[in-house]
Amino acid sequence: MEGTTVRRTPHLAALLTLTACMLTACAWGGDQEAKDVQPPAAPRGVTVQAGSATTAHVMWNQATDNTAVTGYDVYRGATRVKRVPSGKHMVDVVGLKPSTAYTFTVRARDAEGNVGPASKKLTVTTPAAAAADREPPSRPGSPRGTAEGSRAVKLSWGASTDDQGVASYEIYQGTSKIHSVGGGERATLVTGLRPGTAYRFTVKALDAADNASPASRAVRLTTAAGQDDGRATAPADFRAKTRHADGAYYIDLTWKPPHTGGAVAEYQIHLDGRTATSLVFGGTAPRQKATHSFYVGKKRGDTHRVKLRAKLPDGTWGGYSAERTVTTG
Repeated sequence: MEGTTVRRTPHLAALLTLTACMLTACAWGGDQEAKDVQPPAAPRGVTVQAGSATTAHVMWNQATDNTAVTGYDVYRGATRVKRVPSGKHMVDVVGLKPSTAYTFTVRARDAEGNVGPASKKLTVTTPAAAAADREPPSRPGSPRGTAEGSRAVKLSWGASTDDQGVASYEIYQGTSKIHSVGGGERATLVTGLRPGTAYRFTVKALDAADNASPASRAVRLTTAAGQDDGRATAPADFRAKTRHADGAYYIDLTWKPPHTGGAVAEYQIHLDGRTATSLVFGGTAPRQKATHSFYVGKKRGDTHRVKLRAKLPDGTWGGYSAERTVTTG
């Protein structure tokens, strides 16, 4: 009818939508992104090496996150001593006291400021200080090396001498320090390299008073082209067999540790496609032949697949050994 105002009642669905938006504070004109509240995982593969009487070298593997890791925090005890960007996985901690034990952990953080749990704790003891020592170690002997597949190289070098003793050796890739080993070591395995790439390595010696030697001569090495499965860093001659004792079955393992330039103290054992256990040798780790035995149950006729890999000197995991299949009974 002309001149009559018609009032329309909103559709019930529209009313429900309006009410829901008022209750949930929804934003008109676009969806709001949910805030990231999930912290990164704890960094793994942490290693610590005393560089001198007042320094320690901390390394770790890249942590994972549901979005992206943006940095790492390094702690000495409960005190944060370093904060580094996500692309860096090693740091030198300075200002330490000689002949003192320190415990280090690493935490990852993301763009929202979520800080993940602490890594495994590692303790290192700095060597004693040498009084009024201003004499640097001698230049290390010329390094030699071989490419171990497409992602690793093995380096060795001649010993330095020092009036108070060599505390550590630092390995440089170009101008960047990439690794550190104890003064008693003369070789190491460098991993995490790119296939088909030429690298230049040098070595410096450091004494307890932080005096650094001149750099050694350079060795140039080129990694193999293409991809490989990490066999160059894998335990060799891996064997597995079952054994019955005291009403239960065990798997006995033997293998040759990979040649890393140092003793390998930690291994990861995989059973039937899953991580079964971590094996850490206390005291002096075997270098020529290693053995281990573990329980698998009481049932006869069970078939299992087993393999293992080693933690390398730079904190990364090496390649898997050959997989062996065994049957209880």
